Amino acid sequence: MAEKITKTLVLPSEVQMTVGEGNRLTFKGPKGQLSKAFPSYRIKMKADKNNIIIEGSPKNKQTRVLVETISAHVRNMAEGLMFGYKYQLRVVYSHFPMSLQVEKGVVNVKNFLGEKFPRKAKIVGDTKVEVKGQDVTVMGTDKDAVGQTATNLEQKTKVKNKDIRRYQDGIYIVNIGNIEQKSGPVVEEL
Repeated sequence: MAEKITKTLVLPSEVQMTVGEGNRLTFKGPKGQLSKAFPSYRIKMKADKNNIIIEGSPKNKQTRVLVETISAHVRNMAEGLMFGYKYQLRVVYSHFPMSLQVEKGVVNVKNFLGEKFPRKAKIVGDTKVEVKGQDVTVMGTDKDAVGQTATNLEQKTKVKNKDIRRYQDGIYIVNIGNIEQKSGPVVEEL
């Protein structure tokens, strides 16, 4: 029988976890619920109280990378359910005053470089976007969704076909952190 790579992670007591069919992990915590599937024939996951055991076989580099990636996702999901994630962005313009309007699932960026039609940046998942003057706050429990929403805003206001030294208008990520202050690592490794 082939050797296995095994990693055990200890979750905080506030977070409950279940392993479903097709390596689907479901976490429930103080800030809500997250679910993510990790379909791979190399990986088997087991839940034991507040421990998650990730086993990978055969023992090689690809399997080790896969086990580490899954453990990083588990850490991010547990941290998101405990403390949440928050990206702070800043609206910068010098030529044309830009305005943002949050609608269901979309952020409309109006008057970017004097354009007639608004640019639309997609809001991913259950992410919340708040606009106060020139400050934009993107918050949520899923790190991937919050980061992708912030990046969508940043990329939709990218200056093209102009001198970027002169046209520095756009929306830029200023700060990345948690909604609540955390003290130390959330998930421990055995």
